[in-house]
Amino acid sequence: MSYTPTAADIESYQARGYWIGPKLVEDDRIDQLRRALERIFTGDFDGDGYSYRNQYPDLPQQEMFAVRKLMNGWWINDAVRDMVCNPVLGRIAAALMQADSARLWHDQVVLKPGAGSQETELGNIGWHQDYAYWNCTTTSNMTTAWLALQDTDLSNGGMRTIVGSHQWGFVEEAATFTEPDLDGLRDRYIDRTGGEWIDEPCVLQAGQVSFHHALCFHGSGANRTTAPRMSVIGHYMPGDCGFRANGCYHSNVGLLGPRPRDGQPYDNDYFPVVYPAPGS
Repeated sequence: MSYTPTAADIESYQARGYWIGPKLVEDDRIDQLRRALERIFTGDFDGDGYSYRNQYPDLPQQEMFAVRKLMNGWWINDAVRDMVCNPVLGRIAAALMQADSARLWHDQVVLKPGAGSQETELGNIGWHQDYAYWNCTTTSNMTTAWLALQDTDLSNGGMRTIVGSHQWGFVEEAATFTEPDLDGLRDRYIDRTGGEWIDEPCVLQAGQVSFHHALCFHGSGANRTTAPRMSVIGHYMPGDCGFRANGCYHSNVGLLGPRPRDGQPYDNDYFPVVYPAPGS
């Protein structure tokens, strides 16, 4: 697993708001990560972990076709930890953010069940900006690495990005991950921003990783196959990112201690430096 972004890669990311890298993860490691997600969603954790439940209770997770999602899988699964803390992902993230270093903000592990021919919106992930959930940080210059654990396209609910939408700035009401009406959200945000809506699918081979800016609008439709769509997602911030006191609520703020101060760096063990690699 090795790659260093080129100047053209960085230019494309900065212009479009997302970039798809080459295949980074070998097939045997993909199989290991798929087994890791299966274990996580049955409550089988590494170490002396604890019961860790869905961060979005509005998603009806107990229903058959609902998206299953868990934050900070690296706390409870070794394979997920080794992937999201990998210095190669950190190096790419830092390069795309044009930062000297990168820290893990948090990860997510996501399983979107296959609905087949069933008519359901439970697999939809609404158009949203990640920064709408993260504006308790001092910068919106954050990036997400989305690792496909199978070939992924629109047929199995692959991610879709709105090209150039990171240039629209922060849209405060864009915390709409759980709203399944993709067409209604599209119309709302076109009216709100006046931006050109260029909906582009992230078509990935198993082992490829896409990176998108925290202000880039993205979402996805239902998984119309009969197999689950799995992904491991790492969210990264520049190494000097800090706490913004007048931002939104996020559970990560509590990891700074009982009385975090405005500007306090996210620099403890909950936010590991992934690039440069510790000790390098």
